[in-house]
Amino acid sequence: MEPKPPAEGPFRLWHLLLVLPFIAMFWVSSYNRVEPTWAGIPFFYWYQLLWIPIGAGLTLIVYFATHRQS
Repeated sequence: MEPKPPAEGPFRLWHLLLVLPFIAMFWVSSYNRVEPTWAGIPFFYWYQLLWIPIGAGLTLIVYFATHRQS
C-alpha cells in the first residue's frame, strides 16, 4: 500500500517544535562559556552536540504527529 502524502492545510502547532533547535543554537551568549565541563569537554561544545539527538527526536515527533497513516 502506498503511503498517503502529508495533509496540506493550515499551519500546525507541531511545526513550532522545529524552531527550538534554531533558537537554542542562534542564542550563542546563552552557552558561550567553559563551565560546566562534562568528561573534560567544555560546555560550549557538549551543549551543541547535545542538540543533535534532541533535534532528531523533535523531528521524529513532528513527523509522526503530522503524517498519519490510514
